[in-house]
Amino acid sequence: MRVVQLLPALNSGGVERGTVEFAAELVKRGHESIVVSSGGPLVSQLEQQGSQHIARPIHRKSPASFAQVYPMRRLLRELAPDIIHVRSRMPAWITWLAWRGLPEANRPGLVSTFHGMYSVNPYSAIMTRAQRIIAVSNCVKQYVTTHYPVAASDVTVIQRGVDLDYFRSQQPDERWRQALLDAHPELRGKRLIMMPGRLSRWKGQLDFLEIMASLIKQQPDLHGLVVGGAEAGKAHFLTELEARRQALGLVPHVTLLGQRNDMAQLYRLASLVCHLSTKPEPFGRTVTEALASGTPVAAYDRGGASETLHACFPQGLVAADDKTGFAQQVLDLLAQPSPTIELPERFTLKAQTDATLAVYKALLSERA
Repeated sequence: MRVVQLLPALNSGGVERGTVEFAAELVKRGHESIVVSSGGPLVSQLEQQGSQHIARPIHRKSPASFAQVYPMRRLLRELAPDIIHVRSRMPAWITWLAWRGLPEANRPGLVSTFHGMYSVNPYSAIMTRAQRIIAVSNCVKQYVTTHYPVAASDVTVIQRGVDLDYFRSQQPDERWRQALLDAHPELRGKRLIMMPGRLSRWKGQLDFLEIMASLIKQQPDLHGLVVGGAEAGKAHFLTELEARRQALGLVPHVTLLGQRNDMAQLYRLASLVCHLSTKPEPFGRTVTEALASGTPVAAYDRGGASETLHACFPQGLVAADDKTGFAQQVLDLLAQPSPTIELPERFTLKAQTDATLAVYKALLSERA
């Protein structure tokens, strides 16, 4: 089977990393994997794992992007894929218009994934025009069926899976640990409370600082780690975050690590991981990654993170926006013996791949 996935870029976000991981699984199973995007730092990993990348400027949310429809149609004719899988709205518009212009008998199967609770408007509705629709969580499925004329039976929930073997095997070695401590000596002798995720107001880093200010007063051996980079155009939020850290007296107690490529080791090193999104997040990839690493997670009880913790680690749930309760829950979890955490099969990369391939095959069998 030849599968083409399309998304705006291959940067460091959850959608991008998930696309690269799924592409690698396709190759392992003998399928041909092609990804179309505007490029980014994950392209090299994608290609090293056996997929082909084709660079196209399909990322700009601008009417000018519709100039890519005819080039995309030519590309689809050349590639002749069995399945095209769109993972974002502008690429979906370009691809759908290109796909619709092909002779019906020559059209590949068209699949979309709702990775988020997109704003409800005609622009977002393009994701419902695919022949098969995937949602990354039950709350996303409910959002789609509530706001669009889509039957629940037409949306398949496939949680974004993690590679359990990878995350369980990444025990930090002494050389890696020493390099981290040399770069950040303030971490020595501390229990690390980690807040992963790109820097964005709704991700909750400001809440994390307030919670850490409370925790440090009670447990001075704790140290906060904010791991993630600022997106283009969001540098002002990093400046605000740094100013807030200083105002709270947390400069010695919270480190802003920036974007990292050693997340698996950091999860294993951390004593606890926090998820503090201030609005319902569609899934919460960092939650499953941390749990797969065996590290406890505390999270606000809403959105996709809530779904995951209810299934995997319910003792980590805290009432949404209750920062005082969150700090206390962190202390309670740290006071307990290290838990044994088991992820249900549906949260694994294998299960995600199996389920997605089943969607592809069902669509192709109906077209045969």
